[in-house]
Amino acid sequence: MRKLLLSNDDGVHAPGLRALYDALSAHARLRVVAPDRNKSGASNSLTLSRPLALTPLDNGFYSVDGTPADCVYLGVNGVWDEKPDLVISGINHGSNLGDDVLYSGTVAAAMEGRNLGMPAIAMSLVGSRHFKTAGRVAASLVGAAGSLSLPPRSLLNVNVPDVPWEELQGFRVTRMGYRGPATRPLEVKDPRGRVRYWIAAAGDNADDGPDTDFAAIEAGYVSITPLQTDLTRHTALEDVQGWLDALSRTG
Repeated sequence: MRKLLLSNDDGVHAPGLRALYDALSAHARLRVVAPDRNKSGASNSLTLSRPLALTPLDNGFYSVDGTPADCVYLGVNGVWDEKPDLVISGINHGSNLGDDVLYSGTVAAAMEGRNLGMPAIAMSLVGSRHFKTAGRVAASLVGAAGSLSLPPRSLLNVNVPDVPWEELQGFRVTRMGYRGPATRPLEVKDPRGRVRYWIAAAGDNADDGPDTDFAAIEAGYVSITPLQTDLTRHTALEDVQGWLDALSRTG
């Protein structure tokens, strides 16, 4: 039976993580290592300033007083003798569409698995009601994962509409859309009158064309986006080289 490592960024007690575990428990041997509290927006950060505590819980899960990437690092890289065959992160409470993935701890946990040589999937529910739907999607993908060949350092980012299973329109392979600039932070005052700031909501969709993850979700489809860790803007390499060549001639 396949061995899966489950993690998330909403915390070890999050309902989405439990739903993922319940959906996959009949299909694989599972180990769950997740943050001890909500770490949404933690992105790919690792804790380097202190040691980490790995704590077993009564339900068989393990909590870590660190980030999602910390959890997967500990789950894959030597705490246990057995390595997983696949890392699955989620089910996130809320979407990870477009450039949300740059901030997402859910995607970061999957990314850490991929960086450590494991195939990886990030699962998000675009809402907070139908976690069972996202769990069935995860089980379907895990059942077929053995026949999927991805290039090195890539993973799947999966977003599921928040509807009953029967209302899903199907599955679409998509590209990332893009959001516009974020709105201004919200200024508040604490009880002592000091000014503080809440990070505000993400910007409106700037690119939600028909082949994007935004469009798939809007139409009721599961969005599956292959992601890579190479952020190089390859189409700009010649432009930057020409700019540097011109700069050296004038210098």
